Amino acid sequence: MVLKDVYDFYKRMEDEHVILSFKGVFTSELLTSILHIMDIKMSDLGIVRKKKKRVFHVLVECLQNLYHHIEEVNENQEETLLEKAALIIVKHDGDRIVIRTGNYIHNQGIEEFTERLAEINTLAPEDLREEYQKKLLNNELSEKGTAGLGLIDIARKSKNKLGYQFIEIDDRTSFFCLSVVIE
Repeated sequence: MVLKDVYDFYKRMEDEHVILSFKGVFTSELLTSILHIMDIKMSDLGIVRKKKKRVFHVLVECLQNLYHHIEEVNENQEETLLEKAALIIVKHDGDRIVIRTGNYIHNQGIEEFTERLAEINTLAPEDLREEYQKKLLNNELSEKGTAGLGLIDIARKSKNKLGYQFIEIDDRTSFFCLSVVIE
């Protein structure tokens, strides 16, 4: 019976046009491998160079966000390894590439993060470009050593609104899901 689950999982991935999925701890070596695999997959799918470049740009930003922002949310070492893991799924759906990511985050920052995501989604393309330039010139780094440009850049390059959801796990932890569509 368990082996049928493998086929069911495979069939679901086929039905949903999944071209790449990974769940685990993200390392710099893994990021390089994922980009290499995606290059081959997009070539096989005949994706034009201009779109391929946009997909790579968004994918790199999504992967860097996962790499830099995976939270340690548990004191238990075994559970911490699980929670440091993240998920990425890439789908080829007609003319669209859909990139979905997921990772654990602390609940305490969700309200501010939600406001930031909502703000990014309200900005027109020229406003996104202006916000990006402003942040670049400001040169302020977060506690994690990032400038907060990733989500702005993802919205700019995808030319679409960011889809997102927070799934509460417990009173301290939620799972953050991001969905980016590139047409």
